[in-house]
Order: sequence, then C-alpha cells, then structure tokens
Amino acid sequence: MTENAPRTTGDGLKSKLPLIAIVVAAVVGYLTLGDYLSFQTLADNREALIAFRDANYVLTVGLFILAYTIIVAFSLPGATIATLTGGFLFATFPGALFNITGATLGAIAIFQAARMGFGERLGARLEHSQGMVKRIKDGLDENQWSMLFLLRLVPAVPFFMANLIPSFLEVPLHRFAISTFLGIIPGAIVYTSVGAGLGEVFARGETPNLGIIFEPHVILPILGLCALAAMPILLKAVRGKKGL
Repeated sequence: MTENAPRTTGDGLKSKLPLIAIVVAAVVGYLTLGDYLSFQTLADNREALIAFRDANYVLTVGLFILAYTIIVAFSLPGATIATLTGGFLFATFPGALFNITGATLGAIAIFQAARMGFGERLGARLEHSQGMVKRIKDGLDENQWSMLFLLRLVPAVPFFMANLIPSFLEVPLHRFAISTFLGIIPGAIVYTSVGAGLGEVFARGETPNLGIIFEPHVILPILGLCALAAMPILLKAVRGKKGL
C-alpha cells in the first residue's frame, strides 16, 4: 500500500472519534451540568473548597487545572465560574497562571481533536467560503501570529471558535499553543482578580460583576493590545497598496 492510498471509511471514522466525543460531551454537559457549574454552587461550597485547599494545596492545584482542562476541552458550561474559582482559591497570582494553564491545555486538546477529524478537508472548503471566516483564514495565511493573537484578544470572538478555526487552517501546534497562552493573559487576569475578591462578595450576599472587562479602564488596554497585534497586518496592507 502506498503512502498516498486513500483512507478507508473506518480510518476516517476513527480519526473523527475524538471530536465526536467532544461534541457529545458538550451537548450532555450543556443539558446536565448547567445548574452545577454555577456561581451559586461555588458560593454554597466555598468553605469546603477552602478547607480542602488548605489541607491539600498541591493536590488542589492539580485537580483544579485538570478540571479546567476538561471543561475547556469538552466545551462544557462553567469556564467563567472555573476562572473565578481559580482566583477565589489561589488569589490573582498564582490563580491566573493556573487558569491560563488549564485553558491552554484544554484548547490544545480540542485543537488537536478537530484537526484529526476534519482539518484538511474543511480547510479546503473554508478556502472557498465567504464572510468573516474567510477573512480570518486569509489573515491567518498572511500573518499567522498577528491573527492568532487577535483571535484571543478580541472579546467578541468566542473561545471555542478561536480553538477550532486555526485547527482547520494548518496553523502549527506550537504557534497555536504560544498565542493561546499569551493571548488569554489579559482577560484571565481580569476575571481571576474578580474571583480573588469573591470573599467580600459572598459576605455581602451579592454576585460578581462579570461585565467588568467591558469597563473603559479594562477594555481600552486590551483594545490597545489588539491594535498592536494588528499592526503587522495593517503595515503589510499599506505596503501592498504602495506596490500597486
């Protein structure tokens, strides 16, 4: 059998199994876990969580990163609550580091699963698509680093979409991993810091302000980073026009 021989139907289905498992888990999780992975659950169990952390710090860190990885990898509800929990249990630092690590590992898992299942063929289809996805693909083709950072920094791009799109467009794994880890730092620090202040929020019987990321003193620096990431793309476009 030559290397260029077509894959059998069984081989094709086998390559899709990881992504199928993620989709099934995401649907089941959405239907069953929404009421459990919630702010109220965190509030109700905060004392038990703190006691467990104090008695088993290293184990708690490991379990937390594993849980965060699973939540992201299977697109389960509760990623925001997990981020808040990281701040609540471990403070802004090292809580932000633990959140970023779990989110990056989960993103890599779904990136690899999607690439195994549909990467090559879907990438060819996207090449002939229209609209926002096609513009993102064109941007990635011309300047992968800048577009990857933009996908992470722009609050309007859903996290799971920023995991899937690069997997279909032949983005190298190391670029995806590095841009994910660094690109989610600003948002992770903001929400982890909110989680670090949950003790006072619980004491007042309130809920945290999750819209804080859109407040001017937070969103403006993030938009500045977006502009910085987009600079190479803009410069290349300007040079291209001058060359016409």
